Amino acid sequence: MRRVLYVTGTRADFGLMQRTLERIHADSRLELELCVTGMHLIESYGHTVNEIQAAGLPIAGTIPVKLDGSDGRSMAHAIADELHGMVELLASRRPDIVLLLGDRGEMLAGALAALHLNIPIAHIHGGELSGTVDEPVRHAISKLSHYHFTSTEGARERLLRMGERPEQVFVTGAPGLDGIIDEARADRDALCRTYGFDVTRQIAMLVFHPVVQEAKQAATQAQTLLETLLQHGYQIIAMMPNSDAGGSAVRQLLEDSRHQQDIRVLTHLGRERYLDHLAMVDLLAGNSSSGIIEAASFGLPVINVGSRQSGRERSKNTFDAEPTAISLTHAIAQARNRGRSSCSNVYGDGRAASRITDLLAKLPLGPHLLSKQNAY
Repeated sequence: MRRVLYVTGTRADFGLMQRTLERIHADSRLELELCVTGMHLIESYGHTVNEIQAAGLPIAGTIPVKLDGSDGRSMAHAIADELHGMVELLASRRPDIVLLLGDRGEMLAGALAALHLNIPIAHIHGGELSGTVDEPVRHAISKLSHYHFTSTEGARERLLRMGERPEQVFVTGAPGLDGIIDEARADRDALCRTYGFDVTRQIAMLVFHPVVQEAKQAATQAQTLLETLLQHGYQIIAMMPNSDAGGSAVRQLLEDSRHQQDIRVLTHLGRERYLDHLAMVDLLAGNSSSGIIEAASFGLPVINVGSRQSGRERSKNTFDAEPTAISLTHAIAQARNRGRSSCSNVYGDGRAASRITDLLAKLPLGPHLLSKQNAY
């Protein structure tokens, strides 16, 4: 039986991966464990380790870190602490393969630890383009990894151009799409009753995270988005941002906005409730990857703001805007004109979990895998 260790640090990555992790856990060929760190263990971010425990997934160990969203130093210090903790955890547990997703600092720490302990690494969502610090971190993880499970053919082609070997790069689709339409429940009247909203008016979901290179402007950008949505008559459900540099200022802005009649501020929504919201609101606005990846499966119009998702492949429901009132107003008009309408999702068919699980069970993990060289 192969032992797979998955690193998770945020509500976002766990929500995207939960179905896949449950599939791995149920497979008789595999044994799953989780390393839990980052925002999962911080009360102000929802202490979402509770969701992992409620799902019944085995936790190999926890690595607490300090993350306050103030500046890049806290992010870098957290990576250092995570690296130290993961070296000890991996050395103790000795999994056969480490599974990582995306572009967060804890995933980079996991890749560095596994590489130096001669443990093979499989990376999900490599080869994609994005803005902020995520872009170089994602590609760094890819270069440290041995197998790649990409969401699109375009992402696979980028990895091949980066020197990754074709026989080690597989298009599985995005795991966050698995089962999302089946799980979502659309009851708009109930949603409006929950938040005290007028059912005849439009509702926008706001999910805005800071861009590290633009940390000092993050609160101003979020405020412009918030004010523009209000000016166009939206009732707003606003999610608190992540812990990246600039996040504390955005959090304070949202805290100060709680008293406004048309704004509801949430620290966290579990995965199922978040999908329910995507099935019921009229617009998703901000810069979350969920707007790029999951929203298309609901046909939900999305306003993607700023540079955080720069370069990522998009479906036809997405409208890009700069964080200015003029640009946002233009994008709102486009989104309203389109409305909620079906479109194909470029990130897959919702069957990633079975593909990833089967690959983890069957791919060769011999010593040759660790002697990695560029293919070019």
